Amino acid sequence: MEFKDNEAIYIQIAAFVSDQILMGKWPAGQKIPSVRDMAVELEVNPNTVMRSYEFLQGLEIIYNKRGLGLFVTDDGFEKVKAYRKENFVRQNLPELFKNMYLLGISIDEISLQYKNFQAQQNNELNQANHDENKQ
Repeated sequence: MEFKDNEAIYIQIAAFVSDQILMGKWPAGQKIPSVRDMAVELEVNPNTVMRSYEFLQGLEIIYNKRGLGLFVTDDGFEKVKAYRKENFVRQNLPELFKNMYLLGISIDEISLQYKNFQAQQNNELNQANHDENKQ
């Protein structure tokens, strides 16, 4: 994983975990990697991963089953989506709108780009599912 300099690493790790949940790789009830395993995989200090997991537990996205590990909550997908949506609207949209205004980019142009992006993502997902079913 490549870390960005402008954001705390524990937040980036929390975003990585959230991405796994949103993509369906870690569904509700799924055990997630231990602090130690995640630290080794991402080549970071275990304390940083622990901070990420504590952050996600505070948002009630994951929970600890004593002696068994950490698991995705039953409504983890919905909570991740709501949290990420709120952050996007609060942090990213104002910057996007500012750039659209300054560069003279219309909503129609953005809509077309988004539709192309959706089609590309769907094609990649369909290809991945096709490849998985072949095996």
